Amino acid sequence: MNDKELKHAVNTACFELMKTTGVIAPVDVLMRTGILAKADYENWRHGKVDHLERVCKVNLRKLSTLMREMRAFAKKNDLKPSWTYYHGWAKNRSKKLRFSKSGSENIERSYATHFISKQTLDALKVTKNSEIAE
Repeated sequence: MNDKELKHAVNTACFELMKTTGVIAPVDVLMRTGILAKADYENWRHGKVDHLERVCKVNLRKLSTLMREMRAFAKKNDLKPSWTYYHGWAKNRSKKLRFSKSGSENIERSYATHFISKQTLDALKVTKNSEIAE
């Protein structure tokens, strides 16, 4: 996947996530673009993988491009950044998960930041409430 294809895939994934859930999370974008397999994500959450970048199917430069494109999409669409704490599942619940080999605070914060569309979330709540009322 070249950079142009990657940018298109990221924008498509971000748009779909924004419209369907109102939240764009880097791990969701990685999975929707095919860079991260769901099984690998689950293994990471269960503590079987030491850091998420290890199981991504592209190099660090491509991951950096993906993250930059995702932030640009969020800025262009006026999405609110929201840091999220990632911890392990099941027995590893108290363990904070690592995204990168280096463990750099900036990189870790970047992967753990979700972008939220207040308009989409409000619209989804209205739709859900009207379905419940029926």
